[in-house]
Amino acid sequence: MKITKIIIYSFVLLFNLTCLAQNFELGKVSIAELEEKHHPKDTSAVAAILFKKGRTSFEYSQENGFMIQTVVNVRIKIYKKEGYDWANKTINYSIDSSPKESLDFSDAVTYNLVNGKIEKTKLKSDGIFVEKINKYWNRKKITMPNVKEGSVIEYEYSIRTPNKVHPRDWDFQTAIPVNYCEYKTSIPEYYSYNSSTKGFITPKVNVMKNSKSITITSKERSQGPGLSSSRTSFSNDVYTYMETTTTYIAEHLPAMKNESFVNNIDNYTSSLVQELATIQFPGEPIKSFATDWNSVVKTIYDYEDFGPELNKTGYFEDEIKALIAPLNSPEEKIAAIFTYVKNNVKWNGFLGYYCEQGVRTAFKNKAGNVGDINLMLTAMLRFAGIEANPVLVSTRDNGIALFPSRTAFDYVIVAIENPNGLVLLDATEANSMPNILPTRDLNWMGRLIRKDGSSSEVDLMPKALSNDAITMSYTVDPTGKVTGKMQRQLTHYNAMLFRNRVNGENQDAYLEKLENENGKIEIEDYKRVNEKELNAPLGEIFSFTGSNLCDVIQDKIYINPLLFYTYKENPFKQETREYPIDYSYPFTDRYAINIQIPEGYVVESVPAPVNMVMQDDLGGFKFLTNVAGNMIQLSVQHQIKVPIVASDYYEMLKEYYQKMIEKENEKIVLKKA
Repeated sequence: MKITKIIIYSFVLLFNLTCLAQNFELGKVSIAELEEKHHPKDTSAVAAILFKKGRTSFEYSQENGFMIQTVVNVRIKIYKKEGYDWANKTINYSIDSSPKESLDFSDAVTYNLVNGKIEKTKLKSDGIFVEKINKYWNRKKITMPNVKEGSVIEYEYSIRTPNKVHPRDWDFQTAIPVNYCEYKTSIPEYYSYNSSTKGFITPKVNVMKNSKSITITSKERSQGPGLSSSRTSFSNDVYTYMETTTTYIAEHLPAMKNESFVNNIDNYTSSLVQELATIQFPGEPIKSFATDWNSVVKTIYDYEDFGPELNKTGYFEDEIKALIAPLNSPEEKIAAIFTYVKNNVKWNGFLGYYCEQGVRTAFKNKAGNVGDINLMLTAMLRFAGIEANPVLVSTRDNGIALFPSRTAFDYVIVAIENPNGLVLLDATEANSMPNILPTRDLNWMGRLIRKDGSSSEVDLMPKALSNDAITMSYTVDPTGKVTGKMQRQLTHYNAMLFRNRVNGENQDAYLEKLENENGKIEIEDYKRVNEKELNAPLGEIFSFTGSNLCDVIQDKIYINPLLFYTYKENPFKQETREYPIDYSYPFTDRYAINIQIPEGYVVESVPAPVNMVMQDDLGGFKFLTNVAGNMIQLSVQHQIKVPIVASDYYEMLKEYYQKMIEKENEKIVLKKA
């Protein structure tokens, strides 16, 4: 009897496990999944990945040798209309390899529950799109059909590539919850990889080894005896090797929710990154890849579209000689050449540390990618006797490198070495200045490459404070109407970002937006100062009136002293935060405000002064007031002294902002005398 019970129990257990396994197969969508109205662990989720399974393996053919094959199966639940974007999938693939990289979608189906029954809608060819990115990359996109709130979608995609140096990263986490994620890699013993997981959730790992074999067919022609014809014979050689299969499993992964002041959320998302370290076939010497940063940058420098481009000077020599002839100091020459490149060669929007078309062609066409422009700038500065070198950068969107790798970089800028330190230049943006780089460049560290092959790490993060100084004087009449004048001065990054924002924008459209964003004020006598003079602080001056900036209740007037410059809500909303707070650059926001109160009113109360200093002097907030006759004077300052604040300070920073916001929203109260 006991044996019978054990057998029955074992059968039930096996049946349940089989059902569970089938649930992670395409085509096995259940009614329960379609009926689910919201995610059980995150009711705010617009969609969720029910499962994502992938396998990367090495497949051998005599024609191409080993190729990497990655097959991925995905099932996604759509809860809300805002989640419809998750019914689209876009993947980039290389078109610059031999043999060619291939990308194929299959088994793409949308499931809906209609009258209690499962309805299937298959993806057709009109839902598949291919777009050319540049001469190196294409992208393929699918748009799933018949997607509604409650839909479940499934698809499979496979990528076959000769690129064994850098297998595609595998993300366990995304911006929506992931119920189950599994990834397997099967790697022959001939290949050794550096592997690293990033993020704050570590998957479970299981490693197994097994024997595999490949068969290679050889053909041999032999001459028959005498005058008889030659004969062809075939032989098969079987090679056996060990393969390591590593399985990574993660379950119940929460959504990666973006918050204010995040560099690139992907830097902190749970994922696996792999980079080829060595190759060693039987009877052959070991071949090393990307063993350290010096070997990486040497490989890049020797690349035909990088280092050799720096030696080409004939195409610009006459122009640069004439440009710098009347100039004496190195600073003058640097400024002149930098401005010349910015004005004469426009960025085409493409990234890359290599030249896309070559410096000579880019100079002729007056346009090029990042590599074309900044390697050209480097060559011109060297020609002028300036010690300039390229600096490899990984942009914010590209993320942060975990180990030495050529694919760690996607950008290049210029560094000038002088006794006072490095001067960094990027000529792709018209409003950039020495050491005022486009914010896409501000991604922790870059790597400088010198002619002699040496390299060194470069801190890309700004040190100087960028100021936003506002002086405002206004009067309040008994009806609560505010009339005033405002002067604003911006420096460094604040000035560059403002210039970028208004570049090419119609001034009337800008003013209409400014009025609407600031309490429906009316602006007159608007003008800008030093808009085109990049070396000078940028100024903005205007007069304004507003009828919705104060509250009049019976015989009292309530004034928010900073008016439309008041912080309204705390940018930090999460209970805890595991990734750093990235401001991009240190800054000071400063306000000097003079308020004239209406005749017949006196000050009943003003906010009490405050002086908050952050832990470890990371920044601070000052709020000072003074009442003199019918005038109220305020001096307010908010300062962050470092570009990046570690997550250890998150709770302190969140509390700091809350107190600052509460203080800024305290009212000045006037009452009739």
